[in-house]
Amino acid sequence: MATILAHIQIKEGRERDFEAVARELHAATLERESAVRHYEYWRGAKPSLYYCLLAFDDFNSFIVHQTSDHHETASPKLGDLIADMKLEWVDPVQGASRLVATDMQPLGEGADELTQRYHRIFAATIQDWWLAIRDRSAG
Repeated sequence: MATILAHIQIKEGRERDFEAVARELHAATLERESAVRHYEYWRGAKPSLYYCLLAFDDFNSFIVHQTSDHHETASPKLGDLIADMKLEWVDPVQGASRLVATDMQPLGEGADELTQRYHRIFAATIQDWWLAIRDRSAG
């Protein structure tokens, strides 16, 4: 599983444009990708702040999402709208979420250049303290 919380700050006055692109990307993702477990956009409390919670069957499915034609088509539009973005790998609390632990998988053989690049850029960060909690919970 791979779960990410994106913190997205939109350029002031571009919120409607962002929401239109988000709706298009959301629809295309759910229509074309079978490994999506959770994918939603949210408005934040601060002006122009949005969140996106994404969960995929595994890390490589997240990379498939990132390199998909619909995501690559949306990327330049998003680049024009986003002032700042932080991707935060998150880990579901077992028994308090339907999702399972975030994990990082190695890159498959024969991956194209874009997939290799995204695999490096977006590598899942598994925090040591998560592992300690998981180990104690399992025992």
